This record gives sequence, structure tokens and C-alpha cells, in this order.
Amino acid sequence: MDAKSLPDLFLKSVARFQDNTFLWEKKETQYKGLTYEQTAARVEKLAAGFLKMGLQKGDRVALISEGRNDWVISELAVLYCGGVSVPLSVKIEEDFDLMFRLKHSGCKGIIISGNHQHKAFRLADQLPDLEFLIILDGIPTPEEKSFDLYENISFNKEKIMGVEDLASLGKNHLKDDPYCVSDIITHIEPDSYANICYTSGTTADPKGIILTHRNYLANMEQATSVFDVPEYYTSLHILPWDHSFAHTVGIYTMMRNGASLASLKLGKTLNETLRNIPINIREVKPYFMLSVPALAKNFKNNIEKAIKDKGKVTTNLFNTAMKVATAYNREGFNKGGGSRIFLKPLYTLFDKILFSKIRANFGGRLKFFVGGGALLDIELQRFFYAIGFPMYQGYGLTEASPVISSNTPTHHKLGSSGKVVPFLELKICDEDGKELPLGQKGEIVIKGDNVMAGYWNNETATRETIREGWLYTGDLGYLDNDGYLYVLGRNKSLLISGDGEKYSPEGIEETLVEKSPFIEQIMLYNNQNAYTTALIYPNKKNLRDWTVKNNFDLTNEDGQRAALLKIQSEINRFMPGGELDKLFPPRWLPAAVWVLKENFSEQNKMINSTMKMVRPAITENYKDSIAFLYTPDAKDICNPKNLENMEAIFSDEK
Repeated sequence: MDAKSLPDLFLKSVARFQDNTFLWEKKETQYKGLTYEQTAARVEKLAAGFLKMGLQKGDRVALISEGRNDWVISELAVLYCGGVSVPLSVKIEEDFDLMFRLKHSGCKGIIISGNHQHKAFRLADQLPDLEFLIILDGIPTPEEKSFDLYENISFNKEKIMGVEDLASLGKNHLKDDPYCVSDIITHIEPDSYANICYTSGTTADPKGIILTHRNYLANMEQATSVFDVPEYYTSLHILPWDHSFAHTVGIYTMMRNGASLASLKLGKTLNETLRNIPINIREVKPYFMLSVPALAKNFKNNIEKAIKDKGKVTTNLFNTAMKVATAYNREGFNKGGGSRIFLKPLYTLFDKILFSKIRANFGGRLKFFVGGGALLDIELQRFFYAIGFPMYQGYGLTEASPVISSNTPTHHKLGSSGKVVPFLELKICDEDGKELPLGQKGEIVIKGDNVMAGYWNNETATRETIREGWLYTGDLGYLDNDGYLYVLGRNKSLLISGDGEKYSPEGIEETLVEKSPFIEQIMLYNNQNAYTTALIYPNKKNLRDWTVKNNFDLTNEDGQRAALLKIQSEINRFMPGGELDKLFPPRWLPAAVWVLKENFSEQNKMINSTMKMVRPAITENYKDSIAFLYTPDAKDICNPKNLENMEAIFSDEK
């Protein structure tokens, strides 16, 4: 579509698909749809309201809300005015973290949902650039917890209003000046800023990634050139809407193609909202969904639990079906090859009597997932491929708007991150920026119209990341002979041995967690040391069950030693002589382990909003523990410090 901005693209879609449903939302007992034409009318009212509130071209407005119709509508309204949307995660709880983003971007306004309005009230008086505050669920009433916060702020209450009041303000403004909004849209250029999206701040202060209208338009073209998204498609949007992956693919790509998207029914708490996922899937009957590894694992666990609950016969049948399907499918691109073609009738039978019933619980129309956010374990990919809705792994980063490559229904190789999208140059470079031959591992470097404009107010970081038009991703990978991209992990999270050899830890960490039921989390560490070490948080339930089964008591030292030795035995499976000893070079497996008393989480800031480990924070927090791991005593996993930690972990047993 020949559009020069996101508002221009939306209006072209409205003209083509005016009666198609664009947004589905369930506020009470059933989903109700909003057509493209109805959505456009509301966007224009909110945009006119923003203009009346003083929003001008280039002004930044923060958007903090769970997914809902007014998330999309509010952002479009800001863009209609030539403004810049700053979508922020609802998971940001600390005032300091939120304050940094709001101050750094110089937000003139905040759009926020009722569940999070207290955050804005706590900070409003400390934000010198803030001029207005829009509450998507209306001004708090005296019965609400945040009412006292609202009452006690000095911020001008006339500049705080509910979204319906903003719409009324805009409606009246349009009566006085019918072209106030449309005149601005015509002057929005492709290189105008659309979003400032903040990184998770895993290495330093978060960086504000500037994405232009051209960036989004280019990436939509790239994505839709490899994924067919007909106008009758519907997607249930489960991922947070501020995520770049969900933003571009889940919202704007659907908008471009006249398709529709549905939001989760909001609960009073996050857990209540999460419980709505299976219900909403059956109601919406999506054609495809976006996923990340954590969500994929949750779906897999629920499917396996449902099978197990049906008894041994069904469980054995399912396990046999999975073996047949996995053997037949192989890596997708080579399924059914050679003698495996004889498995097809059996696979077809299992699909009819078993897998089709599982698919029915996902609405019956689900064709595939698109996986992003982090590397998806190949066994998970094989699991969903067997059931009949493949989870096509992709790769991208926000700085690229974000899609760089993806597996697709027509071209997929399980274990890879797919083929590079069209209209994008990609090369693999060594540490000096020299391009490497096909098949060699190095840094992934890209160039295209989807590459960000830079980092907001951070020229140094921009110069380091974009050089001569090329975006240096900081991710390691390689291209195989068929043109499939394999992503190996972050360059900056490398294990570096004493002799300078380097290795990416993510694959080892993910495999240890996947293969061992007794390891819940692990971070490997080696910074030019003689050997690799690890911080491990055990799977409490499975370790407890194992000790009970083997007549050990976790409340005494003998039981704690047994539990520690069990963890060591799991690591030994990957060592020379172990059953999995060919998977990884021994030098990168942990020679010493610190057992953690507390898991990595968002609350302790060891996990970021995309569920990735914040390695610098973990390393700093456990620097003394890591130092101990390089002493002779640490080589024995049953050292006094680990015994003490194990006692603390299972103190609730007493």
C-alpha cells in the first residue's frame, strides 16, 4: 500500500475495509466488534481532544495500559496529531524506573489504564514536562484505592480526565474546526518519529529506540511478504502490546491487511486476566497467535496435564502419536522424506483421533503461532508442529522494528530462526566488522528501511550501534547453505575463557533447564577464568518429590547433601562419559555451582519484562558468590555454603 505514514495507512485501510471488524473486546459476557470505520471515527475524536489539550507535532505521550481497543485508538490519535507515542510496560512497578522513561522522553502527556493510574498520580508532581493525564477507565471514585493519591496531588485537576471526556472535548472541537485533524495528517512525513520504545535496561539505563513511520511501514511490508494475512483473519493478542513484536505484527500488520485483533478480557488482577486466556481463545477462534517461549511452555504443560488427567491409556496413546509425528515431520522442510513417507497414514490417523481434539480447544481455526522474544527450544517447536499448529520461530529486535527473519508456512526449518525477510540486507561479521563467509559464526548485522532512526538523546549509543547505515545487533549467528538464519545468543553475554576463547551461554542454559527437571534456572559465568561456573535455582517441587521417593529428609544434612548431589548428577549427564556428553564442549559446563536461595524474577530485577535474565544485575548481586566459586572449596557441590543455602530453600519443610 502506498502510504507515507501510519495514519495515512490506517485511513487507506478504512477506505478499503470500512465494514470489516478491526477490534474485538470483551468487557462483560461476550466479545463486541468495532469496525474500521467506527474505529476511525473514535480516533479522530480523541485526536481532536488531544489537540485541544495542547498536543503539538513532535510532542511525546506515554501509553501505559493492558491490551484493549483504546490502546490502539489512543496511539493512533497521538500519531494523527503528529505526536510520538511512548508505549511503556505495565510491569514497570518501581517509581524510579518509570520516572526515568517519562523524564528522559520528556512526555507531555500520559495515557494510562485504571489498574495503573496510581503510578501516574505518584509521579505527576515530579514531571516538569507533563501537561495532561488521560485515564482510560475514568477519574477514580472515592471507593477506589488510588482516590487519595488523586486528591492529594498538586497537578492541575482540569488537565486530568477520563478518555470519554477527552472524546467529548474532541467532538466539540471538530464542530468548530472540522479539518483540524485531517490537515495535520497530510503533513506527517515518512521520517517523522512515531514511537520511542524503551529497552529493558539490562546493561545500563534504558535506551529510547526511535522508530519512524517509514520504519513501521517498511517492516509491515517485509512481514506480510512472507506471511499471508487475509482480511478474514483474527488474532487474539496475548503478549503485552508495548512489545515491539506484538506492536508491529499483532496490531499494525493486521490493520494494513483489513484483518482483526482481539484483546484478552481484563481481570481485576494479572492472574485473573491470565486465567481468561483459554476461555478467550475458544471464544475468539483465532487463525494465528503470537507467542514467546514462556507462553509456549505454559500451553505445552496445560496440554500434557489434560492428557495425563484422562488416564494411562490416553497418555500412552498420546506419547506414541508424538513419536510418530516427530519422526515423520523431522525439521519441517524435510518431513516425510525417504522411508518416513510410510508413517503418514499412521500420523493422519493420530491427527484425526487425537490432535484434532486438542486443536478444538484452541478454537478450531488456529493455523500457526509466530514465535519471537527469545529463542524457542526445538523440542517445543516439534511438539506444536506435531499437534498441527506449528510455532514458527522468528528473530528480530526493537531497533529493527522488529522483524528480521522468520520461519513461515511455506519455508521453515525447525531449530532455525527462518529466512531473512525481503528488502533487508544481512551479513555476519567478525569482531572487526569484516563480513564472514556462509556458515561461519559472527555478529548479525543488518541494513534496511526498518532500521531505527537512533536512540533518543543518546548519540554515543547510536554511533556505536549504527555504523555506515548498518545496524550491529549484538547477537551472534550464522546462515546455513539453505539461507536459514541461526541465532546463537547475545554477543555481550559471551563466556570468555582464560585463553580468550568465547562461547554463547544461552544454548547450554536452555538445554540444562529443558533436560533436567531438577534445575529451574541457571546462569553460567566465565570472564577470562580457568573454568566455567554456574548460579542455579533448583526446581523445589521435583527435588522434594525425588527426596521423598528415595527416603531422604530435606530437613537434615544427609537429605540436603543428597539433593545437592542429585543436582550435580544432572550436570554430569553433559560431562564426558555422560549420556549427553556430545552436546557441549566440557570447558563451558560448570565446574562449580552456587545454589541460589531465591529465584531470578522481575521483582528482584534479575529478569526483565521480556523474561530474559539481566546478566549484569545478577553478576553484580552475586559477585561474592561468584568469587567463592573460584576457590578450591567450591569444587565440592556439598560445600558448607551450598548446604546452608539448601537448608534455607527448604526451611518450610520443618
